[in-house]
Amino acid sequence: MNIVRTPFLILLFLASIRCQPKNKTDKQEVAQKEGSGTRMETKLTTEQLPEYKTAYFASGCFWCVEAIFESVKGVKEVYSGYSGGSEKNPTYEEVSYGRTHHAEAVEVHYDPKVISFTQLVQVFFGSHDPTSLNRQGPDRGAQYRSIAFYKNDKQKKIIQDYIAKLEAENVYGDRSIVTEVKPFEKFYIAEEYHQDYERRNPNNSYIKNVSIPRLNRFKENFKSYLKEDVH
Repeated sequence: MNIVRTPFLILLFLASIRCQPKNKTDKQEVAQKEGSGTRMETKLTTEQLPEYKTAYFASGCFWCVEAIFESVKGVKEVYSGYSGGSEKNPTYEEVSYGRTHHAEAVEVHYDPKVISFTQLVQVFFGSHDPTSLNRQGPDRGAQYRSIAFYKNDKQKKIIQDYIAKLEAENVYGDRSIVTEVKPFEKFYIAEEYHQDYERRNPNNSYIKNVSIPRLNRFKENFKSYLKEDVH
């Protein structure tokens, strides 16, 4: 696997535009500007919910991960939130500063008649670096770790088998996959202003320099998985 050497100045630039806010004041300003503070109600009606299944993944900043899964055919809705820890009702401030054991995660509502859980696992591994421990891009900390959640033994086997396949094919060279394979317990939806963040904030520096390039790399490699209106 080829290693791309990134110039030092580019690394410094990316480090300055992390998903994590620089301080509490920054977060409060963003929240005030975009109307944060309340939990977002599901867009799916009670009648619609039984039609779809849910899957849960964590692979770095949830702004990026949400946009990637929303581009996939068969995916009805994606919500940004927190999972993987034991603390109840975590907030963005608590999670982003590493004050909980949760990771930024997404809840994917999908139509199993169109896309399978196996394919979603492929999307998950194909859209981030599963060999990077507690880090994705410029974001560092356990809150950005890689986690594939399972809800039953069948899903657990699908994840483990795919990891074994990637390792057998030496996809990542001598780097080991550090993705956690964990039973799903609870998902806490994030504050409203985080939902559809990439779409609603196209001029945000993090979105322009991290999220969109990550999404474009995914789209280039998974063209057959994209919705028809995604380019």
